[in-house]
Amino acid sequence: MEFRTYFRLAAVALALTGFAGSAHSQVKDRPLGVIELFTSQGCNSCPPADELFAEYAAKDDTVALAYHVTYWDYLGWQDQLASKDNTERQYAYMRAFGSRSVYTPQAVINGRTHVSGAKREDVTGALDNLAKTGQAMNVDITVTEKADTYTIDVGAAQGATGAAHVVVVHYKAPEEVDLQKGENKGRRVTYWNAVTDLHTAGMWHGKTQRYELPRSEVEKKGGCAVLLQAVGKDGLPGPILGAAVVRRPDE
Repeated sequence: MEFRTYFRLAAVALALTGFAGSAHSQVKDRPLGVIELFTSQGCNSCPPADELFAEYAAKDDTVALAYHVTYWDYLGWQDQLASKDNTERQYAYMRAFGSRSVYTPQAVINGRTHVSGAKREDVTGALDNLAKTGQAMNVDITVTEKADTYTIDVGAAQGATGAAHVVVVHYKAPEEVDLQKGENKGRRVTYWNAVTDLHTAGMWHGKTQRYELPRSEVEKKGGCAVLLQAVGKDGLPGPILGAAVVRRPDE
């Protein structure tokens, strides 16, 4: 399925701090890859992709984020998890990849390539190929839980690299939805990791840096992932160099 629009990357700066302070708990992640699924409750091709995506979302070795888009709402069912920002992110990828249109279900892998989100062999094949060619996650991100903050330590680059954005992505807990109209009328689907908000916490310039997120803000918004993503001079998203999940105590 296809449609068109324009993209603007929202950026909200967060505090950059020093390296003092003791950690209560610490998680260091270098996942196999990042899967960004662009999907819609109004797309009749999407339920198989949503089901496959749920498997990746439940794993600890992949960062899986679902962006529900708005452009199929006119078919009779308004996606309850969709947002304009999600749609704009997909169109940004469209322009970055030099594509002429977008589609659902689309899975963007590591910010570098895209495949059908409904085909397991395509998703796993893309992850494997990027790993073999040195385009997997190659920058460590460590998340430390403290009393009032989550501290994000981004490691140094391996070799020469340009600047990148530290992108914080908030998402919902799994949610079951009864689809009462549209092309998927009568289906009951559980949607995992539906993105609700994303913003830029700061810039990374290839060296070790630390960032802090207010713990209260993170926990009231649900789950949270951190992406270290290159961004072109034109503002379009590029390769994802590192990623981690900020897990709440109850997860």
